[in-house]
Amino acid sequence: MANLNNLRKSKARLNKLLLSFYLFSQSLLNNVSINKLTLLGFTFVAMPLVMALLFSANKVSQLAKQSTSAIYHVAQLTQLNSRLDDTIAKVERYASQYIVLKDDELHTVFQRQQKSLAAIIQEAMLMQQDIALKELLNALKIENERIYTLINSAGAISLSLNQIQLEFKQLHRINKELEQRSNVVVNQQVLDIHRTTEKINNNILARLYIIPLTLLIAGVFIILITTPLKRLTDKIKRLEQGDFEQEISLHGPAEIRAIADALENMRQRLHSLELQKSSFIRHISHELKTPLAAIREGSELIYDNSVGPLNEEQQEICAIIRASVNRLQRLIEDLLDFNIVLDSTSLHGLEKINLAQLISDVCHVRKLDIKSKGLTLKCTNKPSFIYSNSKQLSVILDNILSNAIKYSPINGNITITYSSSKECLTINIIDQGPGIELSLTDKVFDAFYQGQAPENSQIKGSGLGLTIVKELLLRLNGSIKITSAENLSTATQSGACVTITLPNTQVDNE
Repeated sequence: MANLNNLRKSKARLNKLLLSFYLFSQSLLNNVSINKLTLLGFTFVAMPLVMALLFSANKVSQLAKQSTSAIYHVAQLTQLNSRLDDTIAKVERYASQYIVLKDDELHTVFQRQQKSLAAIIQEAMLMQQDIALKELLNALKIENERIYTLINSAGAISLSLNQIQLEFKQLHRINKELEQRSNVVVNQQVLDIHRTTEKINNNILARLYIIPLTLLIAGVFIILITTPLKRLTDKIKRLEQGDFEQEISLHGPAEIRAIADALENMRQRLHSLELQKSSFIRHISHELKTPLAAIREGSELIYDNSVGPLNEEQQEICAIIRASVNRLQRLIEDLLDFNIVLDSTSLHGLEKINLAQLISDVCHVRKLDIKSKGLTLKCTNKPSFIYSNSKQLSVILDNILSNAIKYSPINGNITITYSSSKECLTINIIDQGPGIELSLTDKVFDAFYQGQAPENSQIKGSGLGLTIVKELLLRLNGSIKITSAENLSTATQSGACVTITLPNTQVDNE
């Protein structure tokens, strides 16, 4: 129970810490510009690295000083031992010669060498820090003074060569101990340098944690800088797709807020223009459809001889009027479909759509056109569901199916297939018409562009159908491609294959 309470307290403290960091980051973003934030991030990233560099440089400098001091000390000890050996040998040699030859000049040389030895010992005692070395040097000094006193005494003449050599034996023993101690001091110096080197290496390795720390700091600042930019990109994509309903308001650096304010002003103006366009098209379409219905009804009555028989010329004029009325009606319907593209409210209300049922409904609307040309419709009926806007998708499929009917030969086939994968949902609408030239596969999506009409077509299009399809697919993050159906197993002759692709994020098959 106690462990559970401690775990809860730790979790609460962690959540509080994360909340504090989030509030700090938001406050930081709202109060600094991107330039300052970048400079601040560079400073926080560089500071640990600079501190680690200064620490390493300081330690290396200390090691260099210690190594220099140790080398100098070793050189001094080596030189001292060499000088002591040489001077003691000279002192002993001149003392022995003086005892044997009893020559005053040899005595003078002995005294000079003895004083030189004393000076060397005194100089070494002042420079050495090792206590054992100082004690040995002091013992060597005392022994040297004892021999000096002995040689300068009145009884020195009675001493033999063997006695002199025995007197110097103690001096040699102390000098030997001094050499051994010097070796110990040198070894100790080398060991100290080795230990210091290892310690510095360990300290430098221990501070390698600064690297992930700096990477973490860099990552935090990258997130702080790129997060507002990603949000801004999302807002721009919404504008690109024609969504002018959602207000653009972003928190972040001053530059991001300024761009967001500019985008918001642009969104409001675009939204206002879009509403004006939509209202204008709806109004014009409504005003045109009312008299058009009366004209169509009247022309049909005249054409059917309901008000009396017509001669051949009158019949021809009525046929022209009838065809023109039908074309005008198609143009009005296309304008209404195009108004869906302009209306950003049509982007809302995404729902789960039964693709098979939607295709069936679209085909039912075109049932009379299909029947009038004796076309056979082949459609995949396997269950497939898609999250999309049913109104927009219906307009897309209706326009493509209308083109397929228009360019299909009498008693031809139209095949509709669809399949899904992890990446996308693909819908193919294949006809047996004349197909389309490769050079025109992009141009047909231009507004009001119209290709060569088929021979059996009685109604001329408006040139807006595929433009509407492409714009609506752009809003749904989809794409459209027109290819030849010659190599498809579902086609028995040349024709056009219109392929619609929607991303897999919108697909949910059952």
